[in-house]
Amino acid sequence: MGEPDQLFKAICRRAGEAVVRYKMISAGDRLLVGLSGGKDSLALMHVLAHLRQVAPVDFDFCAATFDPGYPEFGTSEISRYCHEHNWRHEVVKLDMAALLEEKRWTASPCVLCSRLRRGKLYGLAKKLNCNRLALGQHLDDIVISLLMSLCRGQGVRTMAPVAHPQNPDHPTVIRPLALVPEKWLSDWAQGMELPQAGKCRFYEQLESGDRAFFRRLLAQLEARIPDIRANVLNSLRHVEPEHLP
Repeated sequence: MGEPDQLFKAICRRAGEAVVRYKMISAGDRLLVGLSGGKDSLALMHVLAHLRQVAPVDFDFCAATFDPGYPEFGTSEISRYCHEHNWRHEVVKLDMAALLEEKRWTASPCVLCSRLRRGKLYGLAKKLNCNRLALGQHLDDIVISLLMSLCRGQGVRTMAPVAHPQNPDHPTVIRPLALVPEKWLSDWAQGMELPQAGKCRFYEQLESGDRAFFRRLLAQLEARIPDIRANVLNSLRHVEPEHLP
């Protein structure tokens, strides 16, 4: 599958629609992209590179990968790939194993790791004068987050396409792939020679957690309601408070 191809063009159209609808990017913006090395964040890098060429506003972006310090997690392939595409790439390192031992952390480390990762990216964004933090979450992530929140009694909430910071020192978080189904990204990735980052050593815990459970549930619901993702997004845009308890 070459690039640009029809699927990549479709992904870019959806991303462009999200950028315009939610006013994600303005002239002069500098974006820091959270690049995990997975298909979603790598697709986001390619999409932003394309949009930078065709968008009517000038913006710039660079990438940052959070390295938790585990031997099985390597960033060299990601750095090489970015260099080949002339993308600036930073690596943010943290010794998670030592930190977990120091704090005597016995619960799942994912929440702590996510919090620390976000904090490190905020700090790097400020250092690099980036006013936007672009993340690779897609339409499926938004729907799954809503289902998780509803079923856990946490309210009608999910990942916002644009999240404005409460702290003025933090960048605005944007999700340009908010309207893109995960399957499009998976199909696109199959035709690309993408770098391989090591899996998180807590991968099995992630696969037994809520997010993985609701991802499987979403696939089951899709068999009954093929347009479920678009339907849920449409419902989120038409909340009727007078019909809620």
